[in-house]
Amino acid sequence: MFTGIVEELGEVVAVDNLGDASRFRLRGPVVTEDAKHGDSIAVNGVCLTVVDTADGEFTADVMAETLNRSSLGALAPGSRVNLERPMALGGRLGGHLVQGHVDGTGTLVDRTPAEHWEIVKIALPAGLSRYVVEKGSITVDGVSLTVVEAGDGFFTISLIPTTLALTTLGFKKAGDPVNLEVDVLAKYVERLLGRGSGDLKALDELKEMDR
Repeated sequence: MFTGIVEELGEVVAVDNLGDASRFRLRGPVVTEDAKHGDSIAVNGVCLTVVDTADGEFTADVMAETLNRSSLGALAPGSRVNLERPMALGGRLGGHLVQGHVDGTGTLVDRTPAEHWEIVKIALPAGLSRYVVEKGSITVDGVSLTVVEAGDGFFTISLIPTTLALTTLGFKKAGDPVNLEVDVLAKYVERLLGRGSGDLKALDELKEMDR
């Protein structure tokens, strides 16, 4: 479990294509201080298992499922990445509860600079909009953020100077993909209420018939 508070801006050192999987070697002196084989580290919001560590670097195997559901497949040597170690029980929860299980990839649409912050608009896949609410939490490339506006197929976030300086969101440009993880509590509530995507679609159709 993570909090979405990025600890370090790391770098991809090497990517080995293994056919239906890839092995990444990443540099992150901070997150590898106490890391060992089998530990978890979030890379751009994706929970990966550490294979080994050495000299401030670690390797991780990325399976086809992860490559298909996230933007990690687009990474290459030299790419910068957001890194975070799992939260420690009894510690402060600075962001929100983040699993590191990406729900899909969105696309950065545009950036609007202000005097002391920046508004960023992100398009998200069909089916995820219903989990995004104004003033709610969402994880973008592993960064815990508060939703400013929740629209139909998009949302906006406001980035403070610290986030711009210390995460990859500071240099992402229009058209770039981002990993998205919605609030897992919203998905559990939907499931417990028995309103899966099929039920919601049927409900929308009934509403249209009543109009």
